[in-house]
Amino acid sequence: MSRLLLDTSAYSALFRGDELAREALRTADEVYLTPVVIGELLSGFGGGRRRAANEAGLRDFLAEPRVRVAAIDEETSVRYAVIVGSLSKAGTPIPTNDVWIAASAMQHGLEVLTADAHYARVPQIVVRALGASREAAA
Repeated sequence: MSRLLLDTSAYSALFRGDELAREALRTADEVYLTPVVIGELLSGFGGGRRRAANEAGLRDFLAEPRVRVAAIDEETSVRYAVIVGSLSKAGTPIPTNDVWIAASAMQHGLEVLTADAHYARVPQIVVRALGASREAAA
C-alpha cells in the first residue's frame, strides 16, 4: 500500500502540473497533509491574487476520499524531539516546520513527497524526491 505525505513543495508542484507529482498521486492509495502544510499553504495563499481559488482548490483536495489530515499529537512531539536530536548531532538542521512534517511521516509510516532536498538529511523517514530543490545552490 502506497501512503504519501505531501509537503508544501509537493502540493504546490502538483497544482502547477508537475508530472512526477501527478504520477505519485495517481499511484498512491492514501495521501496525507499535516496541519503544518495546510497552514503554510493558507499563509501563502493569503498574499496572492488567487487566494479564493487556491483556498477552494485546497478544500476540494482535502475532500477527496483518499486524502487525509495526519493529526499532530503528543506522539508526534516525541518523534519531533528524536529528529531534532539526530539532526543537531549530525550538524544538519532543517527548517522547524519541515521537522514537524517529518515527525508526522515517521509517526504514521508515510513516505514524504517533496521537492526539498533537506528531507534527505532525516534518516528516520522515507523520501520521494520530485526533482530540483530550492536548496540546490546551497
